Amino acid sequence: MHSPLRLYGRSGALAALDTLLTRLCHGDGGALVLTAPPGSGRTALLVHAVAAHRDRGAGPALHVVGAPDERWVPYSGLHALLCAAGPVPGGPERVLRDGLPPAAFLAVLRRLGGGRPLLVCVDDAHLWDPDSRAALAFAARRLGPGSRVAVLIAAGDEAGFAGLPALRLGPLDDDAASALLDRLTGADRAGPVVRGALLREAAGNPGLLTALTAHLTPAQLAGRAPLPHPLPGGDDILAAHADRVGHLPAATRTLLLITAAAHAHEPEGAGADLALVRRAAASAAVPPAASDLALHTPGGTAGALRRAGDRVHFGEPLMRQALLHRASPDRRRAVHDLLAGLLAPGYAALIQRACASPGPDAPLAAGLEAAAAPPRPHADRATALGHAAALTPDEADGTGLRAARHAAAAEQYRLAGEPGRARAALARAGAAPGPAHHVRGLLTLADGPAPDAHEALLTAAALLAPHDPARARDALLGAAEAAWAAGDALGYLDALTRVPADAADGELGHYRDGVCAVLRGRIGAGHVLLRRCLDSGARDPGALLRAGAAGLVLGDLEAACRAGTRALAAVCASGADALLPQALEHLAYAELRAGRHARARAHALDGLRAARRTGRPNAAAHLHAVLALAASVESGTRECAAHAGAALAGAAPHGLVQAETLATWALARADLAAGRPAEAAARLDPLVRPGPRRGHFATRMLAVPCYVEASVLAGRAVRGGGAEPVAEAVAEFAVWATRTTDPQVPAQLARCRALLAPVSEAAGRYGEALAHHDRAGGDFEQARTRLLFGSWLRRRRRTREAREPLRDALVGFERCGAAAWAARASGELRAAGEAVEAPGPSGTAAPLAALTPQQARIARCVAEGATNREVARRLSVSTRTVDHHLRNVFAALGVRSRTELAGLLGNGR
Repeated sequence: MHSPLRLYGRSGALAALDTLLTRLCHGDGGALVLTAPPGSGRTALLVHAVAAHRDRGAGPALHVVGAPDERWVPYSGLHALLCAAGPVPGGPERVLRDGLPPAAFLAVLRRLGGGRPLLVCVDDAHLWDPDSRAALAFAARRLGPGSRVAVLIAAGDEAGFAGLPALRLGPLDDDAASALLDRLTGADRAGPVVRGALLREAAGNPGLLTALTAHLTPAQLAGRAPLPHPLPGGDDILAAHADRVGHLPAATRTLLLITAAAHAHEPEGAGADLALVRRAAASAAVPPAASDLALHTPGGTAGALRRAGDRVHFGEPLMRQALLHRASPDRRRAVHDLLAGLLAPGYAALIQRACASPGPDAPLAAGLEAAAAPPRPHADRATALGHAAALTPDEADGTGLRAARHAAAAEQYRLAGEPGRARAALARAGAAPGPAHHVRGLLTLADGPAPDAHEALLTAAALLAPHDPARARDALLGAAEAAWAAGDALGYLDALTRVPADAADGELGHYRDGVCAVLRGRIGAGHVLLRRCLDSGARDPGALLRAGAAGLVLGDLEAACRAGTRALAAVCASGADALLPQALEHLAYAELRAGRHARARAHALDGLRAARRTGRPNAAAHLHAVLALAASVESGTRECAAHAGAALAGAAPHGLVQAETLATWALARADLAAGRPAEAAARLDPLVRPGPRRGHFATRMLAVPCYVEASVLAGRAVRGGGAEPVAEAVAEFAVWATRTTDPQVPAQLARCRALLAPVSEAAGRYGEALAHHDRAGGDFEQARTRLLFGSWLRRRRRTREAREPLRDALVGFERCGAAAWAARASGELRAAGEAVEAPGPSGTAAPLAALTPQQARIARCVAEGATNREVARRLSVSTRTVDHHLRNVFAALGVRSRTELAGLLGNGR
């Protein structure tokens, strides 16, 4: 076990402390109050501040901690502080006897530093006696510029310190809590189920997370031994939370316990029903005046409760848990039983009865299982099934009933987007055959290696087939999805062909047979079946997602977008949060293929947020790949590289070949936009050619037009050479073009042929491509063809003819928001002799205004780090021409080196 050596998730607080200490070192005093519930890291921040101040060597530091047993001893707080300071005039004992007026305490503080900057840290200041708190607050308000004293106060709340600068420490966010857990356990030691349980139980409280982790054995941390329930180690932190309301009247504490129990049947974060709490409080003999004070006045519960309309919430996440933890089991059960009696028969009453049950109860367990049915949300169904499993008698467990209920709860948690709780339920299910394997495989599909998920789901299908054919079919569809993500065409076909025919589900039969026919080369028959899938009028989310996939296989991008939109609406209506990232990913990808880049980016960003919220890193990798492709059109190299890097980092360890292919294609397309064709060709070469790094079987053909363009511009293709790899890729692309109805593909094929054609044929090929574009529409692809055609004309010194396609390309790129591509088009247009405003970041246009268009293009290339030879290849000029222009650029701009040029144009590294 390691002790944390740094503070996690407290960057804002650390910055505030650094500001306070920096001002103090310059002689200016001040004050800061850190407020937070117990375990939030107040003490750690004060220790950090003291160490930082001493490291600077600026002056002394005093650090005292409030003592609970002395909170009613007058001036005991000031006495403790003066004792820590060492000998003072009059001695600390006089303070306890005679007191110390606030003004006199301020004078003492100013003397204690001895003319050097003094830092005073008071921890748990809420435990100081009232007189000491008042004096401390009085002095802190008067420590300004030149005072050489700074006071740092840590307390549970701001009571007594109003008017001072304050910073409230909230719970750690998920990333910070995960990082702390990694530090406490070692990144590889906590199993996923244990990790989820610890993070949920700690609720972002670093002290509680540390305590819970310290009480688990290595076997429990690794998941090799069962976790104790409840988790041990949190007693002190929870007791400290409960102590914050321990001074309240007994009636108020009863109302707080009722409110805590009333959350049990509510969705997480929804709070408790105000009317129910009132009725229960009245039944528990809580006086109406006490209820009104507690429910309508924050001070009535010492800030523990806050009201929002007809709901009541706890201000701190752990307060509810702390109150239930402090109450005796009999008292807890009595309150739950009281609430159950006040609720109408149904789900809520059953949950309260389950919480009140002292042990197994077969009828109640059966009632809970029956209540876990649509239209209740998946999270509610999971809660009911979890209680049903816990209440299942031991004698019924011989039939596997308890394990089956735990497995069913796991499936509902998965659909609710809570994979951690799903895995915890699976751990309790043990070796339940079939259903547990199915859920485990689907969880692996979401956050593990795709090949592992494929095998797990095939196994689940075999176990389920004899007694649950519908679920076995779903497992096979999941196995097919895993194989698709992994780029395993044979595995995909194998899983899909195992799906049994079902006359009642014609849509699924059409999809299965249609996709299998296309992959086996029977294109016509496959397209007929997939068209029926599109026209089926399905409303189920799974069926609509398959309809969208059918549209993509057909190349009917409009139909794919329509199906994706309907699938997203169906998923939202179903409440299956786990399906939301997938639905948004499918829709964003279809919109990207249809050329709707801005819309695709918006949906992909929504999907990325949903994937993070529901614990689906594999979906996040695919969505990052979609965002990288959108950025390769709209945003340029930096944003594209960020998203592509995230996609590749997630895809590589989990075998997500489709995400890898799309991310690599995006990087290559960004290289092309930036005028780096050699880099683009090098990225794409392994994807489109045979070999172990060949791209995804269903998406690699989409990258062929970029590969051909990059290879030709980089000088890697021999025009007309049928044996060349580029020509072979074009030949394969031509075959694929006969298998899709994607309207852009004929134009892209003609463009590829134009790039490889002899000079005498190229113009005709470009004309053919542009004619296809006129029929297909799509600004971006049409603008790319016009850019290539105009560049080809310019390089053959047909500059007057080149200007029209280059102008059209520039307008097309600007219309679809392709800024990097517009910059490339404007550069070509300037090189063709047309005056065009040089695009670029603020501040770069002015230096380039003194250059000719050709000099400006060379200057930009050199500033990006290109050698003279690379610049010559990009611009289709000789190296001597580049040398000549670069000397003139240096003279015109007054720079002496490439580094200075890069700095002037904003590309300095």
